[in-house]
Amino acid sequence: MTKKFSFGLILVFLLTGCAENKGREIVDRSGRTVTINNSINRIVSTAPSNTEIIADLGMAHKLVAIDRHSANVSGIPAGLVMLDFFYPDAEVILNLSPDIIIASGHNPTGSGEDPFSLLREAGIPVVYISMSRSITDIYRDIAFIADLLQVQKEGEELVETMKAQIAEITNRLAHNEKRTVYFEISAAPDMITFGKDSFIDDMISVIGADNIFGNDNWLVNPGAESIIERNPDVILTSVNYIDDPIGEIKSRPGFNHINAVINNRIYQIDNDSSSRPSSRIVLALRQMAQAVYWELYD
Repeated sequence: MTKKFSFGLILVFLLTGCAENKGREIVDRSGRTVTINNSINRIVSTAPSNTEIIADLGMAHKLVAIDRHSANVSGIPAGLVMLDFFYPDAEVILNLSPDIIIASGHNPTGSGEDPFSLLREAGIPVVYISMSRSITDIYRDIAFIADLLQVQKEGEELVETMKAQIAEITNRLAHNEKRTVYFEISAAPDMITFGKDSFIDDMISVIGADNIFGNDNWLVNPGAESIIERNPDVILTSVNYIDDPIGEIKSRPGFNHINAVINNRIYQIDNDSSSRPSSRIVLALRQMAQAVYWELYD
């Protein structure tokens, strides 16, 4: 799990680095109770969604390390230590003397192993942000991080700005006939989309459309036949790891019978803003709205 980890280093930290005061107790987004003994001036963020929220709260200057997926987040300082998402080097983190680790519910490995357990035992507070299932959950994530970093006013302002931006999109699309949408996050042969209880499904609803897999549970592996049968009006893809994701969709056997393919209504959506549950989903929402209801934006 960790590389070259020194238990002696943990012992030194326990003996010299932990303040003997009760501090403040908070309940993180996963339901864990965490004690914060010191003011937070040195932050380790291990997920890009959390890094984006920290930056949008004006707290990026307090970051000392981030996961490698956060490297392209705008607004963060240059030269930050980069960590592996699933296997962050505990000794590297310990040497940074962070006041807090803001982790993701996805950081534990597939076996459920927590990569931060030894660091928690060493006295470093670790808070977890579980995978958001809705835009409301994202608002709560922002409020939690703002409260954690004691910038509650900035958190309230960020949420209100998001709500106003989303309301503008929703109001523009009000009273339009609902169109059906298939949102793909993984290309053939392992096609993957999201169903109910996901923020992607919530985003599709916000723009006034219907997710063709909205009655299926969360992460969905639809077969080609199921997509063809449900015949979406529009196909959205956030796939960015192949050269031509739109052309790949058009070339699939049988997809020439789908309305979205017949009418050339296949669009690529920004992967980062559609996959990271943060304050920056508004970019993806705007792209989705323009793709699904193109005539209102021409």
